[in-house]
Amino acid sequence: MQIQTTDQLRALYKAPSERAVLKELTHIDTHLKRFISLSPFLAISSGDQHHQMDCSPRGGDAGFVKVLDQQTLLIPDSIGNNRLDTLTNIIATSQVGLLFFVPGIDEVVRVNGKATLQTDSDLLKHFDTLKNSPKLVIKVIVEAAYMHCPKALMRSKLWSIEHHQNIDAMPTLGEIIRDQTKSAGPVESRAEMLERYTPDL
Repeated sequence: MQIQTTDQLRALYKAPSERAVLKELTHIDTHLKRFISLSPFLAISSGDQHHQMDCSPRGGDAGFVKVLDQQTLLIPDSIGNNRLDTLTNIIATSQVGLLFFVPGIDEVVRVNGKATLQTDSDLLKHFDTLKNSPKLVIKVIVEAAYMHCPKALMRSKLWSIEHHQNIDAMPTLGEIIRDQTKSAGPVESRAEMLERYTPDL
């Protein structure tokens, strides 16, 4: 049976605990700020006006996302593939969901809010120390923020070295793109890709 209503869905599950409900904040408190300052990686989800969804990884040194105040986060738009999927979605709907990870910690931080694209120098100056200065900053006004329980990362054993795959478990990105695009010509090796990417890191 396809679940089509909230009532049908709720009938399958227990009510959330009081703690699970009360932990959701409308701001960044001391603990969430500390977690974000330790995070070198986040996934940002967004969608356009036609409800076409996207999720994109963002990374940098720990604390690359700045907590400007309790309601405001700044995400530098580092050099990428220039598809601009996230950025065009933000122009369309302003809505984003963020998931912050800290290597070695199984909890994650979830943040939902309204985002805008900013080129103001007073915001860009927060990223003056980066090797490559961003062209713009994603400014997020926090609407909901909370620590997410560790069960998913515990189940996945994400940080367990014993469960990491050898890099050779997958073809190189060059080989994959060649197959997917059915293109001809030389295939870029991992070493060549690393050399090409290094100036943008």
